Amino acid sequence: MHEMDQRADHMVRSVLAYAENRLRMEPVPLDKGTLSAQELYRRLDGLIRPQGRLADEVLGIYASVIAPSVISADSPRFLGFIPAAPTKESLAFDMLVSCASIQGISWLEASGAIAAENTVLRLIADEAGLPPSAGGCFVSGGSAGNLSALAVARETAKKRLGDEAAGTRLRVVVGADAHSSILNTLRLLEMQPLVVRTPDHKLTAETVRATLAAEPDLSGVAAVVCTSGTTNAGIIDDLAGVGAIAKDRGWWLHVDGAYGGSGIFARSLRPKYDGIEQADSFILDPHKWLFTPFDCCALLYREPELARATHIQDASYLDVIHTSDDEWNPTDYAYHLTRRARGLPLWFSLAVNGTDAYRDAIETAAGLARETAELIKAAPRLELIRESDLGVVLFRRVGWQPADYDRWAQALHEEEIAFVPPTKWEGETIGRFAFLHPHTSLDLVREILRRTA
Repeated sequence: MHEMDQRADHMVRSVLAYAENRLRMEPVPLDKGTLSAQELYRRLDGLIRPQGRLADEVLGIYASVIAPSVISADSPRFLGFIPAAPTKESLAFDMLVSCASIQGISWLEASGAIAAENTVLRLIADEAGLPPSAGGCFVSGGSAGNLSALAVARETAKKRLGDEAAGTRLRVVVGADAHSSILNTLRLLEMQPLVVRTPDHKLTAETVRATLAAEPDLSGVAAVVCTSGTTNAGIIDDLAGVGAIAKDRGWWLHVDGAYGGSGIFARSLRPKYDGIEQADSFILDPHKWLFTPFDCCALLYREPELARATHIQDASYLDVIHTSDDEWNPTDYAYHLTRRARGLPLWFSLAVNGTDAYRDAIETAAGLARETAELIKAAPRLELIRESDLGVVLFRRVGWQPADYDRWAQALHEEEIAFVPPTKWEGETIGRFAFLHPHTSLDLVREILRRTA
């Protein structure tokens, strides 16, 4: 037993030392995978066996094989997809949450953790202009948030429509640029998308009205989905105009802000979100623009009791968690049961850094996007495709074909200058920056753009 205790103590010291070294990296290196799939599996083959191994041996494999084969989304040089930039405070506290094995299901088991999470949800709700009644929980990501929210929209519509809903496939109004998880969610919920064609890629009251006018029967419409920050281009829909239509017709309004919803904290961006206060449900991913570790999505409802009526799970062993009027059980507000207290790292970081630091960091990324747009406009062979709403910048290099963009992006990554994969816009391969990390420099952008010459 003494030998086992010594091994455990040594393991803890080794892992914490590695974690501390990673936390102290400034800046975080980009990294790139250099091993083929065949070589990766060869190096890992047989590592797990009936007899255990020394922790330092396994940690060495992680450090030499696994870690270098993972691109660091939290590097200031990661400018593809939607990056991450978790604060050191949130990363460190995420370790503490894991070490404490917090089962964040119920008030009975984790009232302190849930109360702390709820203060963060309250902060987000206040920034969005949602009423004091608003509440919800943290889930794993935007897809989970969208699924949970639209399940509530469906069940609420069924009650509203009564016999009219029987045997019909309820529909949801969505823009053509809605996130892929929205369409997947509707398929899983056996709901039908009513897709609005948006010439400017933005869902507006005008485009919605035009689509509705062409529909002979709107009795089965349950909800409307707006996006506050499309993933590919960072476009914010006409929340006020579309929200007014939803309210007038009695439809549920869901706002998918997984990427861009956190922009409500930036004073310069807040007017773009006018109308978000009308939302019946709203999500944003703190693991994106609120600088917390993966995986974390804030899910909020205007009337949480509607969500509770949809998601509460009934089982004899769960009766004990439903005994108090003051309880707040996160499991009652999404499709999940078991969950970690994934909102706590954000709570800790917000308390340590203050909300002003968060506002400034978001402003920095949005400002970098505007400065980059100006550099592109001034470059003779580059064209800005559209003005940026948030931190995404789309551009084309005149004369380039898809293979040229691929070679450009691969060379930048090979040299660990930046990770900037191309995207497609209206069928055309183009360049795309996604700015999120507050330490990404304009000098880096200049170097990347020079490579298009």
